[in-house]
Amino acid sequence: MTYLLLLGNLLVIAVCVVIHRVHKSRDWRLRELAPAQVDYDAAAYGLVPRERLDPRHAGPPQPPHRRKEAQAIADAAWRGDWKPAAAYVEAAGQDWDERWSRLSLLDSIADEDDRWLKAWRAADPGNCEAATLEAHRMVHAAWAIRGSGYAPQVPDADMRAFRSMVHSALKAAQNAAQLDPANPAPWAVMVTAARGCQYVPQHFAELWVGLHRRAPHHYEAHVQGLQYWSAKWFGSHEQMLGFARHAMDTAPPGSLLPAVYLQALREMELRGAHKELLSGKDAKTRLRRVAQALAEVRPDDERLPALRHLLAHYALKAKQFDVALEQFRAIGPSCGSWPWTSVPDPVAAFDAARGTAVLRSRAQPLPPDLRPKAAPQQAL
Repeated sequence: MTYLLLLGNLLVIAVCVVIHRVHKSRDWRLRELAPAQVDYDAAAYGLVPRERLDPRHAGPPQPPHRRKEAQAIADAAWRGDWKPAAAYVEAAGQDWDERWSRLSLLDSIADEDDRWLKAWRAADPGNCEAATLEAHRMVHAAWAIRGSGYAPQVPDADMRAFRSMVHSALKAAQNAAQLDPANPAPWAVMVTAARGCQYVPQHFAELWVGLHRRAPHHYEAHVQGLQYWSAKWFGSHEQMLGFARHAMDTAPPGSLLPAVYLQALREMELRGAHKELLSGKDAKTRLRRVAQALAEVRPDDERLPALRHLLAHYALKAKQFDVALEQFRAIGPSCGSWPWTSVPDPVAAFDAARGTAVLRSRAQPLPPDLRPKAAPQQAL
């Protein structure tokens, strides 16, 4: 009896220790992402005052003319007229990144009502863009069934449905590629579907050659390729980093491609494998190169704000405080992006990170005429 009582007490103690460690790990994670507040004058260092921080968005809204154009295309599509959507994509010419961005807008329009897309496919079955968009939506529908969990967590019925749909999506993308052999968009869809279709590395490499031949610097395709080579799919941290470094080293001026390196860092952080890497010389050098690359990207690129948030975050972790401060200045008031949104108070996390960049970079206050102005008070 005494032995059983002692054993029971030991089990209780062991459980308590495990629970304590879990909570301690969680609390440490929260403290890391939302460090203690620091006292500083944001405006004096070229930063937007805290009272103007906005956790609803990652970056500024679209310019009015862009919003007006997008709304006109959406309104026409929802009325059943798909021709403005087709002309909008075609107007991008062979700027394949811009063309993909425009396809993404059409995808969001189809989320509300896709009858116009079905009408487009029926009226112009030889159109590569319409066929690619249809295949792209099939991939997303497949992944919505599967969910974001690891394979053992997915119910068997859902996994079967996912496998069936993602294979159909791959076939649809292959058919779309035949409609315009020079267009890389169907290949980007194939690269995305390849993970779900369990492509082995040799077959994926062959697929990548086809994509790369058509658009060697396609940003979205590289993001999807990075996922393939990640440790959670068919690669490893080393293979994923090698892929990201190659993308950075071969990117042309003005390309967003060096930022793929930030995506690799995020994958590693989500698995707790980033700290040693960020303490090394190579990572510090590459983060500065990413900062330089982002400075050369078109300022109105809608992908830019979220990447600036990532760069600021990792520059802080790599103790590149001047790089982080530069990004926080460029970001402005918007703080609705990862990693700040991963904690209960994004504004506090974002503001504390900015304060750390200010104090640790030893930046000097700006002249009063160069400081951001406080928001004007509204009349009562």
